[in-house]
Amino acid sequence: MRLTTTVFLCSAGLAVPTAAPTTLQEKTIQAFERYMLGAQARVDERVQGRKSFLWADESPQRREHLRSGEVAVEPLAGKGDMDVPGGLIHDWIGAVFIPGASLDQALALVQDYDRHRHIYQPEVIGSKTLVRDGNRFRIHLRLLKKKVITVVLSTEHEVEYFPLEGRRCHSRSYTTRIAEVDNPGEPGERELAPGAGHGFLWRLNTYWRFAEREGGVWVECQAVSLTRNVPTGLGWLIEPVIRGLPRESLANTLRATRAALK
Repeated sequence: MRLTTTVFLCSAGLAVPTAAPTTLQEKTIQAFERYMLGAQARVDERVQGRKSFLWADESPQRREHLRSGEVAVEPLAGKGDMDVPGGLIHDWIGAVFIPGASLDQALALVQDYDRHRHIYQPEVIGSKTLVRDGNRFRIHLRLLKKKVITVVLSTEHEVEYFPLEGRRCHSRSYTTRIAEVDNPGEPGERELAPGAGHGFLWRLNTYWRFAEREGGVWVECQAVSLTRNVPTGLGWLIEPVIRGLPRESLANTLRATRAALK
């Protein structure tokens, strides 16, 4: 989002002794932008009323699962990722229902970016609102991706919220800068140039939907991210990070949101 979100986080630093660095290529960026045209169109169908606003409403079994207190996370593209030239696109959607919570409470929580480092531990280890203009935000998040290896990222995001009638709201968040942090927490800490490093997160777009009804608030998030692909001979090291973390980050973000609102 966590993800997730927000979606990712410790001062253990970067430990990838056998994973060769890679570089984000223009053809990979173009493939992601082409994919996002379709992804954005599908989001617009929901928020413009041409499709169910909530993904949860499309399946009675999914709704029952969520009403029982569980988190639902499923892929929107194949098994959750697809190959593109020089990279992988990951597209996941998740939802949670928080009984007793209101739309106002949910929005106040997610818009309190200065506290995200507390709310979304251990995946967010630093957070700050850089600029706020009404429902538009520019924020900084320091993220930790940790699974087999540990990577710290310095990221900036543009976020906008769109209130709707019927106690509903949706938001869109786009990363504007992602830089891998070398030697995090050490005297020699430095940020690599965006697109350089090990490529565990190059882009992250998230789309949130909130609806207050049935004695609580429904919260959904779709996270579309771009990473490196799995290098030949290093699948045992890299694949769990690349393929596993997008789903886990989204699920953790939704669980943390529910826990904070309850």
